[in-house]
Amino acid sequence: MTVPAFEEYVPAGDCPCPGCADRRRTAAGGLPVRYGGHPAAHGARRAMVLVTAAGVVLGGGVAESAGAPADPAPVPGTGLPNDINPFPDSPQGVPGPLRGSGAAGPPAAQSAASAPRATTRADIIDRARKWVTAQVPYSMTKYWSDGYRQDCSGYVSMAWNLPGNEWTGSLAAYGTRIAREDLQPGDILLFHNLADPGNGSHVTIFGGWTDSTHTRYTAYEQTKPHTRKQTTPMAYWTNSASYVAYRYKGLSTGKSGSEATTEPFPGTAEFGPRADNAFVTRLGTMLVARGGKRFYRIGPDPVWTGADRRATQAFQRAQGWKGAEADGIPGPDTWELLVTGTGHDIPAARGQSGSKAVPAFPGRGYFRPGRSNSHIDELGKQLVRKGYGAHYRSGPDPRWTEADRRNVEAFQRAQGWRGKEADGYPGPDTWRRLFA
Repeated sequence: MTVPAFEEYVPAGDCPCPGCADRRRTAAGGLPVRYGGHPAAHGARRAMVLVTAAGVVLGGGVAESAGAPADPAPVPGTGLPNDINPFPDSPQGVPGPLRGSGAAGPPAAQSAASAPRATTRADIIDRARKWVTAQVPYSMTKYWSDGYRQDCSGYVSMAWNLPGNEWTGSLAAYGTRIAREDLQPGDILLFHNLADPGNGSHVTIFGGWTDSTHTRYTAYEQTKPHTRKQTTPMAYWTNSASYVAYRYKGLSTGKSGSEATTEPFPGTAEFGPRADNAFVTRLGTMLVARGGKRFYRIGPDPVWTGADRRATQAFQRAQGWKGAEADGIPGPDTWELLVTGTGHDIPAARGQSGSKAVPAFPGRGYFRPGRSNSHIDELGKQLVRKGYGAHYRSGPDPRWTEADRRNVEAFQRAQGWRGKEADGYPGPDTWRRLFA
């Protein structure tokens, strides 16, 4: 009789068989705590298997792992085909180096603690879009030609240009936590289920808001059966409250100072016929603020229309541009003037009465708690004219109140501003746009 021997068995990192995939998912729960593993499972990284001289005894075969890639099942009641299943099962692999042809040379030495690789929002979205275009198949064990693992965390590792493949338990170390209302294209929404990493953990790339209420956004994500880009409820279809927003630490914002733009030009491909994305909405919002409201009957939205083209062309011509420079499709120069609030506004159309001159900004000190003056009254009346007086109960008056601050904040957020740029206290840019 052959005496069985016990050996430690470590599943291969690139073996696609269901058995190894199942063991890798089990091992994920025992990752070191610094990578997001659960402390109670730290000692369970290796499985003991029974080995005999004649071969491996598996006790009647191995059932298919719940974490192994499988064909997506139909979604009952949604009416959606399998390729846009809104409730994906997206298990993931564990941290590791780049693999395959994309991993030329030795593994990079960068860690979350070292200086991050610099990148821009435009670069992040561009990389994310490449996988969408290629329809990269979902897999927790395979690697795309660029060396990144074909699961949700590998996708974000690729888009953020990280030196290796991370997972939902380690991605946060490369980012800075932010509020959801401060999300901008290239940021991520991350859910790491610490108690059971293999159950529901997921991450998406934020591509921009798709509505003015900020309840839906464009999500770039890697899920079954392949990479997709689609409008998604904030923050996700499931476990929504558990998702946390992060911004990549190595993000480059270009210019410095108060005039710095945090909105790099997304590329001309985002505009024009058949375009449908958050950048079109952002463009229209900025054009309306610069005098282009007359071109829109309903208001800017994600779908590109002739109104967007005409408004863009009017803004370009206001700068004195002609020919190809005023074709109605925004380029880098048009975008920079709009996001920085510089250049010339769109003039009033012929037959329209000319707009009044913008009154000079009196200074920030006039708009503070406890202050009372005619400038506050003038500001409040203009907010009401522009449709931003919802917080007034009895109408504006010379006294500065919280209602004034909240109305100003609503106007600032409508310009796409966030953080200190939307604190509810008017500055020169807020004043100029409000009275334009």
